[in-house]
Amino acid sequence: MRILILEDEIPAYEKLLANLESYFSEAFLHDWARSNEKARAFLAHENYDFILSDIQLLDGISFDVFNTVKIDCPIIFCSAHDEYLFEAFRTNGIAYILKPYTKEDIRQALDKFQSFFKTESYQPIHNDTIHLLKSALEQEKTSYKKRFVIKKSNGIQLLNVSDISLIEASGDFCLAMDYKGKKHPISDTLGNIQQMLNPLKFFRINRSQIAHIDYIENIESHFKNRLLIQLTGIKEKVMTSSSTTSDFRKWLEQ
Repeated sequence: MRILILEDEIPAYEKLLANLESYFSEAFLHDWARSNEKARAFLAHENYDFILSDIQLLDGISFDVFNTVKIDCPIIFCSAHDEYLFEAFRTNGIAYILKPYTKEDIRQALDKFQSFFKTESYQPIHNDTIHLLKSALEQEKTSYKKRFVIKKSNGIQLLNVSDISLIEASGDFCLAMDYKGKKHPISDTLGNIQQMLNPLKFFRINRSQIAHIDYIENIESHFKNRLLIQLTGIKEKVMTSSSTTSDFRKWLEQ
């Protein structure tokens, strides 16, 4: 068996590989690409039993690969996108693992590969479907995020964006802290999350934190042109960086 993994984040790739090794009793071969360019190079010379693919790669979205290279094997998508895109996947019967995923999520997707994808009834993904998914992705980008789907040990929970007080970068993922002080992991970069949020409500106060204006309780001056901010549900005060303080003051007055 040969598998192609398309994933730009190294920790996510390592997690996928570990789950694959745990699932399959026999050894398998795999290739790993972090970009569309590398993926096309692999697909030009190798045949695969199936592909595990993130949507966002280093040089663009993986849909662009599948739209230009004929793919005869099943694709299992792994991504943090939900709402429009998740509905588009579900409607078209495509295997989809929502980040942050668990070992059980991987197992269910691979079970589907073993049972359904290996039968004669499997139909390769068509260009029309790729165009539909790209359209859903564009629609998702033009709408501000309303909620995040959070995977926890007891199942899926929905976190409304309106309930988030602070979002903080934490290693290869982020933590969203709600107004009650509860923490929720989001498997995406702070930069990507910032683009999903309404800029009238959320401001990136420093390199690693985004604050919600509705939960600002108090602001006080600090040294080196910085501001200390008390947010609802957050025990410790957060701080603007020297470079963001001026823009933050203007943002408050919008």
